[in-house]
Amino acid sequence: MPSLNFSFLAVHDTQLVRLGALAERYFADDPNTCLIKLRQFGELLAQLAAANVGLYEVADERQINLLNRLRDRGLIKGEVDRLFHELRKIGNQATHEISGNHRTALSGLKYARELGIWFHRSFSGNRNFDPGAFIPPPDPKIETQALKTELERLRDEVQKSFSEAEAAQALVTDETLRRSAAEDLAREVESKVQEVLNHLAEIQAQAKSETQQIIQQTITQAQVAESGILLDERETRRLIDAQLQAAGWEADSEELTHQNGVRPQKGRNLAIAEYPTANGRADYALFCGLQIVGVVEAKRQSKDVSEGALNQAKRYSEGFQITGEMFAGGLWQNYQVPFVFATNGRPYLQQLLTKSGIWFCDLRRSTNLRVCLPTWHSPQGLLDILTQDVDQAVTRLAQEGFSYGLKLRDYQIRSIQAVESALARGQRELLVAMATGTGKTKTCIGLVYRLLKTKRFRRVLFLVDRTALKEQTTNAFKDSRMENLQSFADIFEISDRHNTEFDRDLKVHITTVQGMVKRVLYPADGTIVTPDQYDCIVIDECHRGYLLDRDLSDTELEFRDFNDYVSKYRRVLEQFDAVKIGLTATPALHTTEIFGNPVYTYSYREAVIDGWLIDHEPPFQIKTKLSEEGMVWNPGEQMEFFNPQTGQLDLVHAPDEVRIDVEQFNRRVVTEEFNRVVCEALAEHIHPSLAEKTLIFCATDAHADIVVNQLKQTFQDRYDGVEDDAVVKITGNADKPLELIRKFRNEVNPKVAVTVDLLTTGIDVPAICNLVFIRRVNSRILYEQMLGRATRPCDEIGKEVFHIFDAVRLYEAIAPISTMKPIVVKS
Repeated sequence: MPSLNFSFLAVHDTQLVRLGALAERYFADDPNTCLIKLRQFGELLAQLAAANVGLYEVADERQINLLNRLRDRGLIKGEVDRLFHELRKIGNQATHEISGNHRTALSGLKYARELGIWFHRSFSGNRNFDPGAFIPPPDPKIETQALKTELERLRDEVQKSFSEAEAAQALVTDETLRRSAAEDLAREVESKVQEVLNHLAEIQAQAKSETQQIIQQTITQAQVAESGILLDERETRRLIDAQLQAAGWEADSEELTHQNGVRPQKGRNLAIAEYPTANGRADYALFCGLQIVGVVEAKRQSKDVSEGALNQAKRYSEGFQITGEMFAGGLWQNYQVPFVFATNGRPYLQQLLTKSGIWFCDLRRSTNLRVCLPTWHSPQGLLDILTQDVDQAVTRLAQEGFSYGLKLRDYQIRSIQAVESALARGQRELLVAMATGTGKTKTCIGLVYRLLKTKRFRRVLFLVDRTALKEQTTNAFKDSRMENLQSFADIFEISDRHNTEFDRDLKVHITTVQGMVKRVLYPADGTIVTPDQYDCIVIDECHRGYLLDRDLSDTELEFRDFNDYVSKYRRVLEQFDAVKIGLTATPALHTTEIFGNPVYTYSYREAVIDGWLIDHEPPFQIKTKLSEEGMVWNPGEQMEFFNPQTGQLDLVHAPDEVRIDVEQFNRRVVTEEFNRVVCEALAEHIHPSLAEKTLIFCATDAHADIVVNQLKQTFQDRYDGVEDDAVVKITGNADKPLELIRKFRNEVNPKVAVTVDLLTTGIDVPAICNLVFIRRVNSRILYEQMLGRATRPCDEIGKEVFHIFDAVRLYEAIAPISTMKPIVVKS
C-alpha cells in the first residue's frame, strides 16, 4: 500500500513508510489507531536521527528522555523539538486514555510529515527537498464542518501544486484495496521489529566511526533544516491552543469562539477566540471568570511578533468594549485590558528573538517594556500581577529605613540602595560584585526582606549552585533577626525543599540551579513551569563558569561542557517573567553578558583596606621535581582589557579561561612520591593541634584519598601522633559530605579538609588560615573563589593573615591577572 505523504522516507528506512501509510489508512475509520501509529513513527524517526549522529543508546529508552538528549546536543530544537513532543503526547493520550478525534489525527499527520521532510533534508544531502503539498487522507464518515472545510482546503492546495493527472492520482482511493493492504501491512510492521533494530545498530556504528567535525556538520545541517518547517495557520493555532491549555487556560480556536456564542463565565479561565473589539477581532481574549485580563494577536509562523503584532494587540486593548457583567479592574491610559500578548506559535529561540516565543507587555505603566517568554502566564499568575502596585512599592522602598537586626554594614547598605535605584529605573538584569567574605548572603537577606515587605515583588527564587550552599543559605534566612526580634522565617514563608508542585503561598524558595534545570527542562510529569511563578530571581555566586573545571566528583547534576552549563542556566533564568539579580565576587565576560555591568562593586582590596577582610602573605612555593622540571606551562595570556581611566585591568569584561596546562599536569600529581614530598613540606608549617584550619585542593577524588593518608602519616611521624578525625576528605564521594562540612565549620575536628571542588565556593569557615594548591585550574574565577575561602577574619583564634602553599605553581601563573594579590604598603 503506497503512502500518500511518506514514501520519500523509504531511502532511510521502509518501516517509516509503513507506519506513515498505516496512520493515513486508519485516519478515516479509527483516529485513535492513527495517533498510535504516528507516535510509533515519531519514536522511530527520533531513534534514526540519534543513530545518524552516534547518540542512539537502547531500543527501550523512554521517548521523552531521548528527545531531551537530542535537544541538549543541539540536533533538534525549536519547532522540530516541539513537533516531536506533540506526536509523543497525542500518541500517549491515544494509548492510555483510548482517546483521539479526526481533528487531532489530521494535525498529527501534518506534524509527522513536516518532521519527515526535516529528517530527509538533514540526512539525505538534499537540503532543498520539496515533496509538494500535503495530501489529505480520505474523508471520515462523520466529520465536523470545521474538519470538512480543512480537508477541502488541503485538496485545493493539492490541485494547485500538482498537474491535473498527478492530483487525481494522489487523491484517488480504493477503499477495499486499501483496507486489505492495511491488514497485510500491519502484520509486516510487527514482523520487521528486529530488522529495524539491526538497521539502527548499523547506522549508530557508522556514525561512531565518523569524526566529531563531521557529526557537528550533520547537527548544524539539522538545525538549518529546522527553519524550513512552516505550519499553516490552522496548525499554528492548534499549537497555540495547546500552549494555552498547558498553562491552565481553556482554549480551542475552532470551538471556543465568540462566533459560536462562547462568553466569559464565572469559575472558568477562558481563551475565547476571534473576540470582536472596536479595532478588529482579537485572536484570543483571556478571561479569568468575568474579568478580562489579556488580548492576544497570533500571526503566521514566519511573521515578526515583537513589534507589529504586539502593537496590534495594544490596539485591541484600546478598542475592547466592556459589556454586561464583564469587568477589567481599571483603566490604564487609553487601555481597557491590562495585558497584551503576541505570538506566531514558534518556540522561544534566542537567535530568533523577534520571530519566536510569546511577547508580553504590561500596559498599566507606560515605562513597562515588552518581554519575550517561553510559555504563557497562568490565569492566577495574571491575577497576582494585577494586585501589584509597582509605583507605590518604589515609593515605600525609598522611605524604608535600615534599622534591622541584621546590622548591615555601610557598603552593604550602599549595594542595596544601588539595586533599588536600578529597579526604580526599570532595569531587569542587575549585577552586584562584592568580594568573597564581605557578606553577600547577609546583603541579599536585607535586600529580599525590603523587596517583599514593600510588596515590590511577590515571590523570590534564590538560586545557589551546591546543596551545601542551599543548606547554609536557608539557615542564614531562618536565623536572621529582622524586626521586633522576629526572624526572616517568622515574617515570610521560606522553603528549600525540592518540590515539583508550585506553592503559591511561598515567599522565598531557595534551591539549586541544578534542581531548577531538572524542574524546568526535564519535568517528570510533563507539566510546564509558568513564567509568573517567581517575579524576582536572586542568583548567588552567579559567575558559574568555573564549575566545569573539575573532576565532576560532586554528586549533583553534571553538564557536558561550559557552553552546555551556561545554556541551561540561561534557559532557567529566561523561563520566568522576573527581575534577575546576580551576585558574585568575580564577574567575568559571560557574567556581564547575562546581567550587564555591575550596578555596585566592592572589591577585595577595598575590603582589606577597610578592615573587613584579611590579606595573605606571599605564597610559600613547595618545590618538587614535577613542579620545577616535569611540566612546562604558559602563564595567563596578556589581557587586552586595560582600562586607561583607572590604570587597572578590566577583569569584569575579560573571559574567565586562562591558558594553563591543566589536565595533563593534574594527572601527574596523583602519585605517592609527589604527595609525600608535599605533605612533608606542609608538616613543617602546619601543626595539627593548633586552632587554625587548613583547606587542601586536590586534582581528583582518588588524589584526595592519597593526600589524606600521606598527611596523616606525616603528622604521625613528625608530631608523635594525630587524631584520625583531624584530617578528612570532603568531596561528593565522601560519606555524608554535608555533615562533614558542618563539622569542619563548627567543631574542633577536622583541622584539615582535603577536597576537589566541593569547598571551592560559598562555604564560610572563618578559621581557615592555610590554603594548599596541589592541582591546577584554568579558571581565574575558580582560583579567586579558592582564595576567598580564607579571607574572612576570625577573632576567636587571632587570625590576622592567611597563608598559601603552592605545589603546582598556580599562584605564579594566575597572579598577574588577579585582583587578589597581596597589598604592598610602602613606607
